[in-house]
Amino acid sequence: MSVSRISALRKKIKSENLDGLIVNHLDHIRYLSGFTGSSGLLIVMQNAAHFLTDSRYTIQAAKQVKGAKVHVVPSEPIGSLNGFKWLQRKNLKLGIDSEHMSVAKRKSLQKKVPAALLTESESLLADLGWIKDSAELKNIIKACEIADKAFARILQLVKPGVSERELAAELEYQMLMLGSEKPAFESIVASGYRSAMPHGLASAKKVKKGDFITFDFGATVNGYVSDMTRTVVMGKASSRQKRIYNIVLRAQKAGVRKIRAGIAAKLVDKACRDIIARAGYSRNFGHGTGHGIGYYVHVGPSLSPKSDDSLSVNQVVTIEPGIYISGWGGVRIEDDVIVTRKGGKVLNKTSKNLLEL
Repeated sequence: MSVSRISALRKKIKSENLDGLIVNHLDHIRYLSGFTGSSGLLIVMQNAAHFLTDSRYTIQAAKQVKGAKVHVVPSEPIGSLNGFKWLQRKNLKLGIDSEHMSVAKRKSLQKKVPAALLTESESLLADLGWIKDSAELKNIIKACEIADKAFARILQLVKPGVSERELAAELEYQMLMLGSEKPAFESIVASGYRSAMPHGLASAKKVKKGDFITFDFGATVNGYVSDMTRTVVMGKASSRQKRIYNIVLRAQKAGVRKIRAGIAAKLVDKACRDIIARAGYSRNFGHGTGHGIGYYVHVGPSLSPKSDDSLSVNQVVTIEPGIYISGWGGVRIEDDVIVTRKGGKVLNKTSKNLLEL
């Protein structure tokens, strides 16, 4: 699979009249070559591909990297580029992914290939991994299954006095025990007033009776992730909590119903946003409705009011509207959904009915 991905990228490089493309983002490198280590550089030329890493990964790179010649270099990969004569010729036009390359790294790169013209070419990688093949879908489905099972296991631990960090740690532990390689991202557990923070990472705050608790988390299987959010109540929900929750639930379900191949992503966002706006909470929903997931947690397409993307068959997207009220709390509900010609297939099996624990 990695060979065909690199071949497809090589065709793009040729169409852009580049001699090659330097890929330094590790998630992109894993997707293209199969390498899972923490130090690597992939150089895709029109007629060949080269992978550079250090001696720590000699055995690993030999086993994992497909479609590229492996070079074990004595120092950090970019720092070793001056040792390759084919990168030193004049007028060599090399694309770089400026979105994932710091200014310092670019300066270092230019010093090592002083005769080359570096051109920003992140567009060549912009839609990388958006559309999944059957193996990729299988991995994402498994990651969703793990997240569902792990969530079911920790619900019995949710009680007054337990800290958000304890719940996050247990959730991540259960995902690992169920087969996840690692958390898809740093798990969000936010309770009470902190649930009004869309990205409220777990803190030392202890859960109290009457708190909303938002869990946003995901598993990783063979490099592919899931991303799920559920909001529960510690104890009996108030009438206001039920009202806010049901608005978000209606919006989330409307977004799922809107999904189909060919639809503009912003129309899916609108389906969710209109329901929240009509309920009077437009100012309390500030983020986009969703995003693609795949070999990392935020690939395209983007489902937001300003998105120019359209949905295609075998993309996997999140639908995650929310309402956040500062000083009080918030609700978000999120599913992972496969785009099909006829609609959306929800992968998460965990109930979306409000749980009172």
